[in-house]
This record gives sequence, structure tokens and C-alpha cells, in this order.
Amino acid sequence: MKTTFNINNLVRPNIAALKPYSSARDEFKDATSNQMIFLDANENPFENGVNRYPDPQQKDVKSMLSSIKNIPTENILLGNGSDEVLDLIFRAFCEPNQDNIITLPPTYGMYNVLANTNAIDVLTVELNADFQPKVDDILNTQNSNTKLLFLCSPNNPTANSFEASKIEKLLTNFNGIIVIDEAYIDFSEDESWISRLSEFSNLIVAQTLSKAYGMAGIRLGICFASTEIISILNKIKPPYNVNQLTQLKAIQRLEKQQEVQNEIQNIISERSLLIKALASITWIDTIYPTQANFVLVKVDDATNRYNQLVEKGIVVRNRTNQPLCNNCLRFTVGTSEENEKFIAVLKNI
Repeated sequence: MKTTFNINNLVRPNIAALKPYSSARDEFKDATSNQMIFLDANENPFENGVNRYPDPQQKDVKSMLSSIKNIPTENILLGNGSDEVLDLIFRAFCEPNQDNIITLPPTYGMYNVLANTNAIDVLTVELNADFQPKVDDILNTQNSNTKLLFLCSPNNPTANSFEASKIEKLLTNFNGIIVIDEAYIDFSEDESWISRLSEFSNLIVAQTLSKAYGMAGIRLGICFASTEIISILNKIKPPYNVNQLTQLKAIQRLEKQQEVQNEIQNIISERSLLIKALASITWIDTIYPTQANFVLVKVDDATNRYNQLVEKGIVVRNRTNQPLCNNCLRFTVGTSEENEKFIAVLKNI
């Protein structure tokens, strides 16, 4: 455990001194009561299902997530997609035009976008040939202004998970906060790092309902961290950042755990069938290991193959311009019917 880590040394001074906005629904806690007449929030009084402001702390959603993930609600923050969660982390801990972060290309592109938006420098340490972090290089790259390290595991676009021993060494020796982006964790054999939150006070784990839960359209991101970090992020999040419709849809989906698990197993099964079929395609050179709901492959000419697939009505992702991904395409695992059509097209181009 990192004994020298103190979150107060990382938070921006203006954020530490900030007094958060107090909304009407923060001041009166029982916002769901049917016995009260609400004249406090300047709302339209005519009931239509969404005329009232949503619960600013999303208590019902957090309660369900707490039960499912076995994590206390005080260790959970919800956002308008994971991108808002990540942006809050930048704004809480990174001083514009002064601090920097470390990313490990090839990785999720929004880390760079958010850094640029917040005027934060990006230091990069490319993954090794096996798409694993170069731990010593990362630790040697950090400096006194390095606040965040982003680890996407399973990684996008490479689909592999990072070795636990490497992540643990980073958590123990990195001087800032490590954000582990687990958008694809439900498709992985590895255990989520949320089970080790109590061991590492510099750990933030980001998850989402967009992938395994099939709810990309409602935009709900999840942040798991120490109560100290969650308290800081709560100070700066917009008061009603997760709308009422999103909260309701999330609850309905979270109640269907067996259905979600069945879909996850179906995707994993289809992933295996797809990989087996890809092995027979002569113009595919390499099929990289995957613990996500997609497969990265190296082909003879990525741009040409991408265009051929589009002409056949199939859209994949061309990742050839990403570091270490020359002539690589990324295939999302579809339904059984979609995968059959996909494989048939692959065999005939």
C-alpha cells in the first residue's frame, strides 16, 4: 500500500477551497416524497414524468450498483458517460498550463482530447510489442507535475488486459493518481480493480453501462474511488448531471442481471467463433488476444480492406494510424446473424 500518498497534495488549490453549488434537491433530501408540495426549485408544476429535477446524487442507481459491485455508495460517482467522469478528474487534479498526464498509446483517444481541452500536457510511453505497459519507463517519465496515469484495461484498441503485477507495481510507485478504465471488464477473465480500492488510495476505476449492459444511448459512466476522491469530484460535478430518463433506464437494466449476463456470455461465445473463422482468412496476418467485445487484427492493407468491407455494407474500424497498429482493423463482435454475414463477406473479398 502507498503510505506516502496524500490526496490533498494533488487536488488543485482552487478546487480544495471551492464551496460546491447547493441545489434545491440537495437542500431537501426527500425529493421523491408524494406527500410534499414542491415550491422550491422553480419547476413547472404540471406533472408529465420529467417536470421535476432528477435526484442530484442518483441514490437509487448507486444503491443498485453498490449491491451488484459490492462497493459502498460513498465510493461511487456517476457521470454523463465515462467522458464526463474523466473530465471531472482532470479538472479536480490538473492545473492548466502547468501539470501533465501520462498515457500509453495505442489507447482510448479521449484521454488526449480531454487533456488538450483542459490545457494539460500529455507525456506518452508506448506499450511494448505485447501491448503491455513499460513500467520502468513510465515511472522514469513521471515528474513533479505529473498528476494522472491512464491505464485502459482491457485496452482499446488492442483488446488485451494489462498484467496485474505491472499495474500493482505502478500503483505502488507512481506519485499521482492512476485511472484504470474498465469499460470492457465484463468481457474479461480478470477481476475488476474495484476489489482493491481499499489497498490503493491513489486508484480510480472507471466503468460504464455502454458496453456489456448495452446502454450506450443513455450515457452513464461510473467512477469508483476512495471517499476522499469521490468527495472532491462531487464538489465540481454539475448538480443534475445524470438526467431522470437515464436514471430510470439504468435501474430497469440493472434489475435484469441474468439477461445482461446471458448477453455477455453470448458475446464471448460469438467472439470465439469469430476468431476461429478469422484464422482461415488468408489476408489476415495476425489475430491479437482479446478480453473485450472486439478483436484487433493485422491485415495486408488495412485501408483497402476497410473500403472493401464498406462496399459490402459492413463498417469496421481502421486503426492503422495508431501507434503499433499499422495495417490493423478492429472488429466488434456482433449478433450471430451479423457475424455469419461478416464472415461470409471476409471469405469473398
